[in-house]
Amino acid sequence: MTTRIDTRFTELKQQGRPALVTFVMAGDPDLDTSLQILKALPAAGADVIEIGMPFTDPMADGPAIQAAGLRALKAGTTLKKTLALVRDFRATDNATPLVLMGYYNPIYIYGVDAFLADAKAAGVDGLIIVDLPPEEDEELCLPAMKAGLNFIRLATPTTDEKRLPAVLANTSGFVYYVSITGITGSAAADASAVGAAVQRIKRHTNLPVCVGFGIRTPDAAQAIAAQANGAVVGSALIDALKASLDAEGRATKATVGAVADLVASLAAGVRGAKQAAE
Repeated sequence: MTTRIDTRFTELKQQGRPALVTFVMAGDPDLDTSLQILKALPAAGADVIEIGMPFTDPMADGPAIQAAGLRALKAGTTLKKTLALVRDFRATDNATPLVLMGYYNPIYIYGVDAFLADAKAAGVDGLIIVDLPPEEDEELCLPAMKAGLNFIRLATPTTDEKRLPAVLANTSGFVYYVSITGITGSAAADASAVGAAVQRIKRHTNLPVCVGFGIRTPDAAQAIAAQANGAVVGSALIDALKASLDAEGRATKATVGAVADLVASLAAGVRGAKQAAE
């Protein structure tokens, strides 16, 4: 089955350019503003959108994304409302790939079969579930693939040659390479080290490799995208959103534009990656 993610990366390969993958948290700072932000991202230059599922006990998220999750939970965001957000987005955009990113606990509580059916019906294309290793593929990965959803796995600097085949075994859509050993937003990515790591991963798979964690500026996005099939940016977008909020943490007239403007500048950087590499 060909998903929107597969189609998008095929299109980008034909265009000869990498992807800009953007991460935002569902319901941050509220569901209405979150939907406006989602709708603004494709026009600003986002090729793939990751939507965070708010969770109280994240493992890989740095302070910015943790705070975004807490704002979303305070605003009443649930997994069911996150799927409703996807449905509302799909009412006007049937092409942009959407990936839900988060942790297994809320899905387990929701019920795996019900979640996969509802996610597919809403218009979700893929899942990144940070705390499910390959040894637990029967829990969610294999049912998700059977349901027609990509299951995107993280590889890290500590994923060695022995471990990598297991990580890639049931991965589809793309491989998410974590550029640093740490949580999101905690350090800057090293483009030369990333390039070597991406080439190592590509010796094991034909899937696109996108790189995230530690990318905050258009120049950094361009440098990383020149080494990979895509750059993933999350914490910088969350910080731009946070800076636009009022003293009580509520959205202002500047909120949607603050995120969209940064995405536009990041997209310009990513689109210049091919020329920068030549």
